[in-house]
Amino acid sequence: MPQPGNMQPVLAMAGRALLHWLRATALDALLMGILWLIGLLLLHVPLAPLWALVGAFAQFIPNVGGMLALIGPALSLLFAGRNWEQFGLLLCLYAAIVFIDQIFLQPWLMKRNARVPIWASIFGPIVLGILIPFWGILLAPPLLAVVFAFRKPKPQQQR
Repeated sequence: MPQPGNMQPVLAMAGRALLHWLRATALDALLMGILWLIGLLLLHVPLAPLWALVGAFAQFIPNVGGMLALIGPALSLLFAGRNWEQFGLLLCLYAAIVFIDQIFLQPWLMKRNARVPIWASIFGPIVLGILIPFWGILLAPPLLAVVFAFRKPKPQQQR
């Protein structure tokens, strides 16, 4: 067990890992907000900039934010009296954005900013979601960032 005086470097490294995770999540939120804005404007959804902003902020809730971002535009289309075809296109937009985010963008940003391997950022939330339902999914991204911060880089990665 580490001495109380030796905990400071450990806490500093964990803090830096969480800061890198927050940076990756903020960049992800910005990019998702832009994707939402473009898609909602193309679909002529009422209050599209507001819903894109809500979608960007919802990205800070791992793996659940995308679903929350869909509620506003869906209700907006419903109350505007739009047809079912436009609602179906909104669902297709949501599926495309979530696919891009979960399979490509988040794993790439986590690898680039927090040194979390792509395989871990895809399968980590799935495994933790099975082991600890609901909380495992929410805690997986920052927990992975902290765990992989303590791994030593391979010799070819050291410079």
